[in-house]
Amino acid sequence: MTVAEVDRPQESDFELAKKAAGGDGKAFEELYRRHYRRVYALTLRMMGNPTEAEDMTQDVFLQLYNKIGMFRGESAFTTWLHRMTVNQVLMHFRKKSTRSELLTEEGETPIQIVKGTENPGTMPVIDRISLERALQQLPPGYRTVFVLHDVEGYEHYEISGMLGIAEGTSKSQLHKARLKLRQLIREQAASK
Repeated sequence: MTVAEVDRPQESDFELAKKAAGGDGKAFEELYRRHYRRVYALTLRMMGNPTEAEDMTQDVFLQLYNKIGMFRGESAFTTWLHRMTVNQVLMHFRKKSTRSELLTEEGETPIQIVKGTENPGTMPVIDRISLERALQQLPPGYRTVFVLHDVEGYEHYEISGMLGIAEGTSKSQLHKARLKLRQLIREQAASK
């Protein structure tokens, strides 16, 4: 690295995206370097399987490479990449025929939060590990809605639009996910 490179201010994601759209491979590599971990963490939370999350992360960056020219800078690059990642994972689930599981229609359910998971950042490490293990055991449809709502903070109407399901279905899936999580966490605690 030369002195000029050290003194040069870091390019914004928008500038790098414009360069990458123009065919600059180094700019794309820099975007990959900056955002790989964030994309992998999101895919892992949604998919619950490190190997599948790694493959999906590569798919997301392949999709990014093909669509980087569509980024107009109207939102933060990280927001745009986050949405692209969520969409790729959701398309993956649809292709794996999990759609039938997502389409159970049971109507409105009360909002419930698994006690102790209201704020995962303040949970003891052991509890977070138990929660992560339990999340990995959820069926993909339940896990997807749970992650989108309780982890990512999307509202049910947004989730229904992303997944192509009724808002009531999203609420039902979340309710079932929380019940199943409670059961799995209790089973883990009893086996210790």
